[in-house]
Amino acid sequence: MLLRLFSHLILISFLSINFAESSESGGMPQLNPEFWFSQIFWLIITFGILFITLSKLILPKISETLEVRKSQISENIEAAEKEREESENKIKEYEKIILDSKTEAKNYFNKAREKILKDIDKKKEILESEINEEINKAEIEISEFVSNSPEKINKIAAETSSDLIKQLIGIEVNNSSIAAIVEDISRKVREKNHEI
Repeated sequence: MLLRLFSHLILISFLSINFAESSESGGMPQLNPEFWFSQIFWLIITFGILFITLSKLILPKISETLEVRKSQISENIEAAEKEREESENKIKEYEKIILDSKTEAKNYFNKAREKILKDIDKKKEILESEINEEINKAEIEISEFVSNSPEKINKIAAETSSDLIKQLIGIEVNNSSIAAIVEDISRKVREKNHEI
């Protein structure tokens, strides 16, 4: 690029020589044709030194800096890509852990529920068996009470009748005769209740 610029400057200077020769000899000294060769010489020396300085010192540093930046950018992009992949993997692991935890919690809940239901069923069976035993005992006691009650009632009735007669009349009556009368009356009452 600098070479192209340098060649354009030389071309312009040669063209301007022809233009200057046709102009008057007076005026600005830069346009005086007798100084043009020295001006072109110093122009070439100045641009040559400038070209060498730029191409050997400044441009390599600039290109090196650009290369370093380019490599840093590519390294940063690669590092960012790795971090993105790692974060995606961590997210997948996190989601898997959450899913496994939910599944495990659901299994624990189901097992606990089944155990509670089994315990309730066992307790229900035990309670039902205890209730049935109590009912059977009560039925046995009631049936014994019912079977023994006429005798006890008759005995109480005979004793009460004997005491009443003794208190009313003042005579002691034979307990066996009163017991026979009470037994006869209670038998008639039972027969009458069975008919109803």
